[in-house]
Amino acid sequence: MRLSPRLLALLLTTLLLAACGFHLRGQAGMPFATLYLDAANTPLVEDLRRSLSANKVKLVSNRDEADVVLNIVSEAPGKQILTLGGTGRVNEYQLNYRISLRAYDLKQQDWLPAEEIVLRRDYTYDDSKILAKESEETLLYQSMRSDMVQQIMRRLSRAKPQPQ
Repeated sequence: MRLSPRLLALLLTTLLLAACGFHLRGQAGMPFATLYLDAANTPLVEDLRRSLSANKVKLVSNRDEADVVLNIVSEAPGKQILTLGGTGRVNEYQLNYRISLRAYDLKQQDWLPAEEIVLRRDYTYDDSKILAKESEETLLYQSMRSDMVQQIMRRLSRAKPQPQ
């Protein structure tokens, strides 16, 4: 059997990547089967619901049926001036996205103790390109929201009951 050069290169690349330990980031196995999500309905929570479902976590509508309750206490996007130019105009902004969360079981035993996660992004600003900069800001917030969901998922995948 003769392999095409392209297929041979693909097989060799796959073999080399597997040999060095590389593997694609797949679904994070969760240490629980059911979860009650105690949070306001926001775009972050919708993204988190989709990610949990993709990881085969059953979202229940009653906290008494859940192995773990994830409480998103607060979610707050923010924006502050980072630098000003010589004329007093804004040159850079810093966007931040902050959430507070806690995960616990029915015995009120913490799986993830109360913690705050903060993400920051800096971007340059030019008031002569207002529409473009508003679009950039929206995209940065979407990116931070996606990163936040991934961070929450990583924390949940490593969560376990904490000794009291």
